[in-house]
Parts: sequence; structure tokens; C-alpha cells
Amino acid sequence: MITRVMEKIKLLYDKYRELVVYFVTGVLTTLVNWAVYALCVQLAGWSVAVSNAVAWIAAVLFAYVTNKLWVFRSYNWEIRFVLREAVLFISARILTGIFEIVSVPLLVKLGLSQTLFGVKGMWAKVLVSVVVMILNYVFSKLIVFRKKE
Repeated sequence: MITRVMEKIKLLYDKYRELVVYFVTGVLTTLVNWAVYALCVQLAGWSVAVSNAVAWIAAVLFAYVTNKLWVFRSYNWEIRFVLREAVLFISARILTGIFEIVSVPLLVKLGLSQTLFGVKGMWAKVLVSVVVMILNYVFSKLIVFRKKE
């Protein structure tokens, strides 16, 4: 019975591997962002704005490498190929970053300003974060790391 359960789990994992690994690397990317931000603010004594920018850059670079290798299994390291991928990846992240910067205040202004964890507008932030995560996956899957057939 345990063998059958393990086989079913493996089949499910094989079927949804890309999404599972994308989720895990997304959590790790968030942790990189938070850790770099905290180090910049606490140890380096940098401003919140500079620390946030450095943390975003570190997180995007981490996300690019982990998405390339583990999520989408893109192993071509030819410089032209990597540059194309990296530019597309970073461009997509900038686009979704702008979407997030605009959407959260807009949703709050439109009435989605309820408090979550004691933070006004956190529901808007969570909703937009989910949309951004989906958009990042779609852009990565269909544009950045698409398989040429």
C-alpha cells in the first residue's frame, strides 16, 4: 500500500514538478530579498530605498538563476543566449514590478483597503502579489525560457 501511495505521489510530482519547483524557488527568492534588505539596513546602515533596490536586484538575479536551472531546465550558457534570457527575464520582472507599484495603491483607493495583520491595504498587496506571481510564471514559461520546437 505504501508503495502505491509513493507511486501516486511521484506521478503527481512529475506532472506538476515545474509548478512545485517554481513555488519553492519563489519562497527562496522572497527570503533572499528579505535577508539582503535586512543586511543592508542593519549591517551596512543604508537607507530603506537603497536597501530595497539592492534587495530587489539580488532577488531578481537569484530568481533568474534558479528559474533557469531548476524550474525551466535551461542549460545553454552561450553568452548571447544567456544575455537574451536575462534581458527578457529582468524586463518581465520590471514590468510586473511596475504593475505592482501601480496596482496596490489603485486597489486601496478603489476600496480594497481592509486591514490584514494590522496593515491597511494588505489584502490589496496579497491579491496583487498573487497576480504578479502568476504573470511572472507565464512570462518566464512563454517568453523567457520557452522551448524552441
